[in-house]
Amino acid sequence: MYDVARNQAGLREHLRREFDFIVCGAGSSGSVVAARLAEDRNAQVLLLEAGGSDEMPAITEPGQWPLNLGSSNDWAFQGEPAATLNGRRLPLSMGKALGGGSSINVMVWARGHKADWEYFAAESGDPAWGYQSVLDYYRRIEDWQGQADPLRRGRGGPVHVEQPASPQPIAGALLDAAAAMGIPTFASPNGEMMEAAGGAAIADLRIRDGRRQSVYRSYTYPRMNQSNLTVLTDALVTRVILDGKKAVGIEAMVGGQLLRFAARCEVVLSLGALHTPKVLMQSGIGPQQELSLHGIKTVQDLPGVGQNHQDHLAFGCTWEYLEPQGVGGSGCEATIYSKSDSRLPAPDLLHCQLEFAVPPPQEVGIGPPEHGWSMFAGLAQPKSRGQLRLSGADPSDPILIELNSLSEPEDLAAAFKTIELCRELGNSDSFRSLVKGEVAPLQRDRLGMERFIRNSAITYWHQSCTAKMGRDAMSVVDAQLRVYGIDNLRIADASILPRIPVGNIMAPCVVVGERAADMIRAAHGLDHFRPQENAAE
Repeated sequence: MYDVARNQAGLREHLRREFDFIVCGAGSSGSVVAARLAEDRNAQVLLLEAGGSDEMPAITEPGQWPLNLGSSNDWAFQGEPAATLNGRRLPLSMGKALGGGSSINVMVWARGHKADWEYFAAESGDPAWGYQSVLDYYRRIEDWQGQADPLRRGRGGPVHVEQPASPQPIAGALLDAAAAMGIPTFASPNGEMMEAAGGAAIADLRIRDGRRQSVYRSYTYPRMNQSNLTVLTDALVTRVILDGKKAVGIEAMVGGQLLRFAARCEVVLSLGALHTPKVLMQSGIGPQQELSLHGIKTVQDLPGVGQNHQDHLAFGCTWEYLEPQGVGGSGCEATIYSKSDSRLPAPDLLHCQLEFAVPPPQEVGIGPPEHGWSMFAGLAQPKSRGQLRLSGADPSDPILIELNSLSEPEDLAAAFKTIELCRELGNSDSFRSLVKGEVAPLQRDRLGMERFIRNSAITYWHQSCTAKMGRDAMSVVDAQLRVYGIDNLRIADASILPRIPVGNIMAPCVVVGERAADMIRAAHGLDHFRPQENAAE
């Protein structure tokens, strides 16, 4: 730790203004890109993060993750008031610290369904985004501690993944309830289960020796004693510097000072599905009509920037314990995927069990029990699409997030199905020795249930898909993650996903980072790399 701190302090004191590669955002993709590029000691890499250090108990101790919500480690975005949610504004947490979302999330490792990756391959026109290719990446990425599965799981990679050694009784009860209902149980929610129609399993988690394992800690931190990797915190990227239609650097507020950094080779935006489109638009890359509203000169008209916003929506169903129960790890130790319609190609319902009672939005009118547990009954493949709009041209002007949640009738129908399944599980005989009774939703008629759905809906904080990869007019990046019409600019984060994956998005974001790094390394011949001269300032 001392060598890392001393090295980074020296690099900041004698801060370069020109690098070969600039990576913006130290989250679940950017941390991977920066680390992989820095493997070549000849390449000078700059990684910028708007947040601060991850060295605090709220981040390192798994059970304290709720303390980050609304804190300085959270961007604490809010959606615009939505008529489909009875006028409510949804809180949208997003990590603002080294590690990004992987430093404040629930630590669930969910790799995406086979159908997700096949869809990404079809949309991009590149089979390297397909499931078989991605299995190779996961074998490279993972250090899986569970039952051996050489075809699907990796050992020895940078990402430690394990299951809780002794799950709480409530997690076992969920698996028993699922099995009694005919839902197959698996040794892990990844691997074979992500090729199936659904199932139940004890969760795979990013916890090691009782401490959170963020993607930043797994990838970037081990290389921060190198002279060719500079990591700046408190560094808010404000725009991409363009020379015509070529990215030549970035502008950022670093410690309250506006600085410019030149990129000899490439700029990579890994700011997440809200900030990446914002920075693009405020740099003149995006829908021309939107940019002109705020007096921003259009450099590249890309109508898809900020469109196609997706997130997993969830509805909290809660039960009261007979007696207080323990909370293991992050508090999420079991999960279920299922289909609302057997004809679907992949599960569209997602259930994450929390071993404590989650307070519902006040509009629900029901308080949580003193001791209880909640199930996030979720929509794994929502059909509703939101959009992002600028509120102004200045970097300090907030992004406007129009979620349009539950605007498509298929989502409301799936919401009824996911809650129905959740209640059938939670009210089953498997929980009788642990649970006193249901607290929410307690609705019986359809109108009451629809009111509960619209009032209780929250998100999993899996914002994605706002700068999607593809080949149609609304696509922002190609299969190589290059921004259409702009040279030397790529995007590597959840915004490039054409649709939201079935499960939590941390693991797919690591794959995006690995693939982006491979593409950049190949494009610039890293491992045989020699810095270019006379880069534009």
